[in-house]
Amino acid sequence: MAVRQRRQRRGPGGGRALLAALLLLLCVRCRAAGERLRYAIPEELGRGSLVGPLARDLGLSADELPARKLQVASAGKKQLKYFTVNEENGNLYVNERLDREEMCGESATCSVSFEVLVHNPLNIFHVEVAIEDVNDNSPTFSKAVLDLEIDEWTLAGASFPLETARDADAGSNSQMTYQLTSNPSFSLALKENPDGSTQPELVLERALDREKQSSFDLVLMAVDGGDPARSGTVQVLINVTDANDNPPVFSKSLYEAGVSENLPAGSLVLQVQATDADAGTNGQVSYSFANVPDAIRALFAVDRETGEVRTVGPLDFEEKSKYTFGLQARDGGGLVSHCKVQIDVIDENDNAPEITILSLSSPVPEDSPVGTVVALLNVNDPDSGENGEVSCSLSGEAPLSIVASSGGSYKVVTSGALDREQASEQRVTVVARDRGRPALWSSRELVLEVSDVNDNAPVFEEAAYSAYVAENNAAGALVLRVQARDADAGANGRVSYWLAGGSAGAAGAAPLVSVEARSGALYAQRSLDYEQCREFTVAVRAQDGGSPARSSTATVRVFVLDRNDNAPRVLWPAAAAAAGEAPGGAAAAAPFEVVPRSAEAGYLVAKVVAVDADAGRNAWLSYELVQASEPALFRVGLHSGEVRTARAVGERDAAKQRLVAVVKDHGQPALSATATLHVVLAESLQEALPELSERPAGAEAAAAAELQFYLVLALALLSALLVLSVALAVLARLRRAGPPAVLRCLGAQRFSLAGAAFPADFCEGTLPYSYNLCVPPPARALPEAAWPSPPPPVPILSAEELLGGDSCDKPSLSSTAVTGQPLAEPDAPQVCKA
Repeated sequence: MAVRQRRQRRGPGGGRALLAALLLLLCVRCRAAGERLRYAIPEELGRGSLVGPLARDLGLSADELPARKLQVASAGKKQLKYFTVNEENGNLYVNERLDREEMCGESATCSVSFEVLVHNPLNIFHVEVAIEDVNDNSPTFSKAVLDLEIDEWTLAGASFPLETARDADAGSNSQMTYQLTSNPSFSLALKENPDGSTQPELVLERALDREKQSSFDLVLMAVDGGDPARSGTVQVLINVTDANDNPPVFSKSLYEAGVSENLPAGSLVLQVQATDADAGTNGQVSYSFANVPDAIRALFAVDRETGEVRTVGPLDFEEKSKYTFGLQARDGGGLVSHCKVQIDVIDENDNAPEITILSLSSPVPEDSPVGTVVALLNVNDPDSGENGEVSCSLSGEAPLSIVASSGGSYKVVTSGALDREQASEQRVTVVARDRGRPALWSSRELVLEVSDVNDNAPVFEEAAYSAYVAENNAAGALVLRVQARDADAGANGRVSYWLAGGSAGAAGAAPLVSVEARSGALYAQRSLDYEQCREFTVAVRAQDGGSPARSSTATVRVFVLDRNDNAPRVLWPAAAAAAGEAPGGAAAAAPFEVVPRSAEAGYLVAKVVAVDADAGRNAWLSYELVQASEPALFRVGLHSGEVRTARAVGERDAAKQRLVAVVKDHGQPALSATATLHVVLAESLQEALPELSERPAGAEAAAAAELQFYLVLALALLSALLVLSVALAVLARLRRAGPPAVLRCLGAQRFSLAGAAFPADFCEGTLPYSYNLCVPPPARALPEAAWPSPPPPVPILSAEELLGGDSCDKPSLSSTAVTGQPLAEPDAPQVCKA
C-alpha cells in the first residue's frame, strides 16, 4: 500500500480561512480484488484538490485518455457531486467541499463509493474514497451555565454527575478530557461509561457550610484529542442548600430499545425511571434531555413526568440505524442523575431497488460476437439484510443476458447473434427484485439500436429473366428491367447494376444491350435482326455499396421475335435463270420445260422452289398462278408450288407457253416474289428446239420493252406541243385585247400596276368553247422607263353590267380606256381569254 501524507499544523483561531492553504493530504491507493481502488483524504479539502492519479492507477496512459473516455458514474446523485475526473490528465479531484460530520454524522468511519467507467473496451472500476476526520469542531455544552444545588449536610466524597460535552468530530478528535478550575471544596473525577465515553463528576472534598459560603462559581473545560486540541467551557454554579441529600437514581444506566422505521409520530419507544429517596419536593423527579444535538430533539421527545420517550419525527433506517443520547433526572432539590438511551432502528423493506444505467453502447454492430458488453448497470437497495439483497433478470425476447459484477454492478451482454434485418432495435426490461417480505421490485427498459453491417448480398427477384424483343427495334429501346433488393440499410443496401458477361457480344464487338446502373433497366444498343441472332443471354451483376461490397448475378435470356421483313426468295426457276447468264453480260437461254402434247390433266410440269428467311407464319409460303399464255391449261399447288396441267394438252394450244407464279408469305403485311416459267409443248426435245431457235424469249421481252419506251416518248412530245400551242395563242390574244369585264369584280388591287385590261369583245375567237384563264403578274416592279406617264385608270363595271345583258355587247368606255394605251409586258398581266 502506497501512502502519501502531508500535514500542516493549525494554530488556534485559524478557522476555515486556512482551508485554501491546507496542505494536509493523505492519499492511500490500493488496487484490491474486484478492480477496486481506495483513496483516503482529509475532510474540508477545497474544490479542485487532488484526490489521486486515477488514470495512472488504472494503467491508462495520457495518450489513451481521449479514446477511453474516463468518467465518474454512480448509482446516487450525492456521490457524483463530490468528485470529478479531469479529461486531460485523468486525475481525480474534489468537486465540492467535503464535511465529514455532514456526510457521515457520528459514524466511526466515513467513505464515499462510486464507479468509474472506461470505454473502448467498456469496463467498470469501483473506487472508494475514505474521508478522514479533521479536528475542525470544538467540544460544546448544551448550556452556558450548569446549576447545581448541594445540601450543606452532604458528606465529603459525594459525587455529582456533570453534563458531558459533545464533539462532532470522530475518532481521537472526539475523545475528550475535562478540567475543573481549582477549588479546595471540589475536585473533578472522570467516570467511564459502558460506551467508552467519559462522564465528568463533581466530587465534594470537604463538608460545606452554607453560613460561611452559600455558592461556588466554577468552570468546567472539555478538551478533545485533536492536534491541535480544541476546547469548550461551561460555567458551573453551585448553590448550597439544606437537607436534600439523595439524588435521583435511574433503574438502569443504559436503556436500550429497538423500533421499526417508519414508526408513526407519537409512538412510544421506551420509558426511563428514576427514584429519589427524599420526601416532598426533594423526592419529585422530572426528566429531560441532557446535552443532545438538535437532530435528536427533532426525532424524540421525553415526558417530564413519566419519563416516556416517544417519536416526534420519522425514523429512516437508511439515514441512521442507531441513536444514542443522554437523559437526566432532576429532583426538586436540584440534584441530577444521568442515564444513556440507545435506540436501534429496525429496517423495513420500504425501498425498492434503484436501477442506474451507467453506460449504454447504442448502437451496437449486428456482427458483435456473443458476450459483447452493451450496457453497464448499477443496482442499489438502501435497505439492509435480505431487504437489500437484490437479484436482476431480463424480460423480453432479445438475445441479451445479464451478468452480475462486483459492487452491485451488472453487465448486459449479447447471448446470441444480432440481425438488424430482423430487428433494428432490441428492447429488454431489466427487473431488479429484493428478498424482502413482501418483495419490492423495480424495472428499467433498455432500448438498444442495432447498426447495420454489410452482411447481405443483393438478391434478384428472379434468378433467371426472360425478355422478348421484336427485331428491327430502335436503338435504345427498353428490353427489360431487373431488380435486386438488399436487406441492408444505407450505402450497404444501395444496389448498382453491371453487365457481368454472357453471349450478348463477341470479343472486340459492341455488346447488344447495356444496363443502367441505378435502375437496372436493360436497353438495346442497336437494332436486332432475328435472322442473324435469334436469342442471346447476358449476366447482370447487382452490387451493393458496402465495404467490402457484396454482389449477386442473374441471367437474362433475350429472345428476338421475328417480323415479316424478308420477302420470299425463289430458288427455281429464278435461281436457275440467274445461274444461266453467260459471262460478259450476254443473255443465255431462259430455262424451259418440255411438256408432251399427249400430257393429260395433272401432268407435273415443274415445281417452283422458294424459301423465306423469316420464321413462323412469316415463312409460310403459298403459290398462285397470276399470268399464263393459256390460263386454263395450267394450275399451281397452293402450298406445294407444283405446276401441273389443269386439262389435257390440245393440238390448238400454242407451242410456247409463258407462266408467271406469285410466291406469297403469311406475314402482316404479306411480302411476295414472282417466278417466270417457260413451257414448250412438244413430244420431244428435238421438236422443241426449232420453236426455241425462232425467237429467244429474252429478245421478245426486250423488243416489247423497247416498243413501250418509244410509245411513252411520243406521247410526251405530243403533249408538250399541245401545251406550247395553247400558250402562244393565249399570249397573242392578250396583246390585242384587255382583260374581260367579269374579273373586275375582284377589285382594282387584283390587277397589275402595268395597266392590264380586259378585251372589249367576249365573243371574238374561233374556238367553240369559252375559257377564262387568269395568270397573276410576277412579283417584281416595272422599270420607271416603261411608264412615261401615270397608268390609265381601269374601267370599273357593276355586277349587272358584268353578269346581265348580251354577252356580245361592248361596254361604253372612255376614249382612254383601251385605245392608245401601251400593252403590258407579255409575262406581267393577268389574262382571261374567252
